[in-house]
Amino acid sequence: MSQSTAWLMLLIAGALDVGWAISMKYAEGYTRVGWSIASLVLLAAFVFLLGRALRVLEVGVGYSVWTGIGAAGTFVMGVVLFGETLSAMKLAGIALVLMGIVALKLA
Repeated sequence: MSQSTAWLMLLIAGALDVGWAISMKYAEGYTRVGWSIASLVLLAAFVFLLGRALRVLEVGVGYSVWTGIGAAGTFVMGVVLFGETLSAMKLAGIALVLMGIVALKLA
C-alpha cells in the first residue's frame, strides 16, 4: 500500500470515528437498537481502516492524526447537531488540534 493510500484510509477512519461518536449519542446508552447497530458497524469500520493505515504510517503520527480528526470533527458536529456551546477558548483549542494534525502530516 502506498503512503497516499494509507493517509486516505486514515482520513476516512477519522471521519468514521466522528460518525461513531455521534451515533453513540443517538444510541442513548445503547438503548436504541438501530443507532446501536450503526455505532458498532462504524466502530468496526474505523478500527479496520486505522489498522490498515498503521501498517504503512508511523503509529505515533497515524494514531495522533486519527485522534485529532475525531476530536475536531466530533466537536464541530456536537455544535451543529446538538447545539453544544461554542466559545473562543474551545475554538482556540480545536485550532491547536488542527495545527497539530497539519504539523504531524508535514513532519
